[in-house]
Amino acid sequence: MTRIAGAGPRRFERILLVLPLLKMGSPMQRAALLSLSLILLLWSQRPGVQGQEFQFGSCRVEGVVLQELWAAFRAVKDVVQAQDNITGVRLLRKEVLQNVSDAESCYLSQALLKFYLDTVFKNYHGKAAEFRILKSFSTLANNFIAITSRLRPSQENEMFSISESARRRFLLFQREFKQLDIEAALTKAFGEVDILLTWMEKFYQP
Repeated sequence: MTRIAGAGPRRFERILLVLPLLKMGSPMQRAALLSLSLILLLWSQRPGVQGQEFQFGSCRVEGVVLQELWAAFRAVKDVVQAQDNITGVRLLRKEVLQNVSDAESCYLSQALLKFYLDTVFKNYHGKAAEFRILKSFSTLANNFIAITSRLRPSQENEMFSISESARRRFLLFQREFKQLDIEAALTKAFGEVDILLTWMEKFYQP
């Protein structure tokens, strides 16, 4: 189980992982992002936050407030999606997210969120700064770090077929991403965060 920022230095370090992830340049930018992380730390300790969780099969992640993720994305949705000129392609299509079993959900959510952190957020930071949406961008990144840091899919042999099914779903998404120009792919992937959140909401218990 985890919280976005519960007590203890290890959880605090997870939030600060967003600093190298986003390659913040100037001291002023680093200080601004650190302040956002500290706000998340204090905010997550408010009454009522503790009981909210994602339940991806056997993988349980506490303390993430889904409404906060939605608010962050809605604040940037129009700006980001207006840059997407390839309307006939969808990365997170139904073959990727439809009819995912509870057992598959832990593997798939881990793969998708890790891809968003390592590829999409890492490489979209410059655009986020250009569009002046860093606050919401950082909120999403911090929360994705918090979730992925505690997703621990089972490695037992009897789960192999389930993990392979989730892997095939992820590869469909990744293949579509790689077929696009990198800037177009990043824009489309970030613009589809609402599709990702809608899917994740199925496994959320407020």
